[in-house]
Amino acid sequence: VGHAVLAINGAEVNGRLTADGKDVLEFLGNPANYPVSIRFGRHRLSSNEKLMLASMFHSLFAIGSQLSPEVGSSGIEMLETDTFKLHCFQTLTGTVRGRAPAPLLAAAEPGLPPAPLRLAAGIKFVVLADPRQAGIDSLLRKIYEIYSDFALKNPFYSLEMPIRCELFDQNLKLALEVAEKAGPFGPGS
Repeated sequence: VGHAVLAINGAEVNGRLTADGKDVLEFLGNPANYPVSIRFGRHRLSSNEKLMLASMFHSLFAIGSQLSPEVGSSGIEMLETDTFKLHCFQTLTGTVRGRAPAPLLAAAEPGLPPAPLRLAAGIKFVVLADPRQAGIDSLLRKIYEIYSDFALKNPFYSLEMPIRCELFDQNLKLALEVAEKAGPFGPGS
């Protein structure tokens, strides 16, 4: 449930059509096309769906940070379900509305002097993975390294904007392929 054909014989599929405009069902119905290699997966999210999910996670992350009994909690690091694990890595540095993070003052109780309240600032890297997948922490650190090398050092990249950099995309894809080849019980399990 929720899976679709993503590629046939290495050619991307968009909906019911292959990259060269052929209908997928007609292609699969023709015995002359066999053997065939089919890649299944979940539908790709639109940009709006990605933004909506990121906003929702950011809110849950902020609530988790505030509700944590641990002082200086880093918020949600992992959410686990029976079908996937969501891993989050937050950088230690970042900006809060264009300026460096600074302590804010908040009164703990009426009549008491204000106490410093630190807001988490930085970039969040989120990975959804199979619950049995090993090595996600090292994958998150590798993604951060790729981001630092190919996005932050790119003079055409602006913070808080989508990353449009071919070298970033290539290196990210390579890191994900390496993690995928490691398998669910790869190094670090």
